[in-house]
Amino acid sequence: MKKTLLFLFLMTVFSPKLLAQENDTLGAYYDKIEKSFKYESGKITLSEGEGTLNVPKGFKFLNAEQTQGILTNLWGNPEDKSVLGSLVPDGKGVTHSNSWMFVISYQGDGFVKDDDAGDIDYDDLLKTMKEDVQAENEERKKGGYPEVQLVGWASKPYYDTNLKVLHWAKELKFGTDKANTLNYDLRVLGRKGMYNISAVAGMNELAEVKASIPGILKSVEFNQGHKYLDFDADTDTVAAWTIGGLVAGKVLAKVGFFAILAKFGKIIVIGIIAAFAALKKFIFGKKDQVVSRPQEETALLEENNSTEE
Repeated sequence: MKKTLLFLFLMTVFSPKLLAQENDTLGAYYDKIEKSFKYESGKITLSEGEGTLNVPKGFKFLNAEQTQGILTNLWGNPEDKSVLGSLVPDGKGVTHSNSWMFVISYQGDGFVKDDDAGDIDYDDLLKTMKEDVQAENEERKKGGYPEVQLVGWASKPYYDTNLKVLHWAKELKFGTDKANTLNYDLRVLGRKGMYNISAVAGMNELAEVKASIPGILKSVEFNQGHKYLDFDADTDTVAAWTIGGLVAGKVLAKVGFFAILAKFGKIIVIGIIAAFAALKKFIFGKKDQVVSRPQEETALLEENNSTEE
């Protein structure tokens, strides 16, 4: 009991200095993780959907394996095997507190009719979406994931009839998180399916994400013969949903709202734990080590990544 009280007292006295020292170690730890990624630029052939990604100015591309490792191991999301890769803003690393990315996937369930694009009441649709989110929360809780609240539109849906691209943004609240999450979604429609491009960011990055949308809109395109206007009504499959269904998330029904991605800051938590481990070691000595050091955490993350690959 006396040791515990001494620990609590000394923590208030010495923790600022020790945390400052630990930050130097954590900085090297984060740098090591950042430098392990292999970014690409230029023209990328997407592995599904007969499409091509032209990496836009101001971004760099990470392949599917690396992207999934970040989403799962660093940001605390469920595994999603549909991920094809991601676009990360230049000058930002995935371990930074202000980091964010566009995640790219493909949905090959048929041609999406856009006849209803101009007739949708998006305020009314939002009410239905909120009810759907609440219904899905029971499954999220069973899976050990935080509940989601759909706060509202961060940017109302807009359909570009020329580019055949739909985009909109939702403001979400996960569990008891103080900062809300931004999901900015784009759907690039093609002959037999669509590419999903989703920004995983915080609400404080909304302006930055919005500013990048014009370049992102044109970054993914279907190859000749697979574009939206190549649709053949005699041979091609028509999807079970239209524009309104895409915005409402009905296309995600088979996986539920587990498909909603967020940046939970798992790696930041690791850093905080490591810092207090140093303080505990300082007070109680080397024998009383309960929490892993940053070097051990790095090895664990690398092991997880190699296992997934």
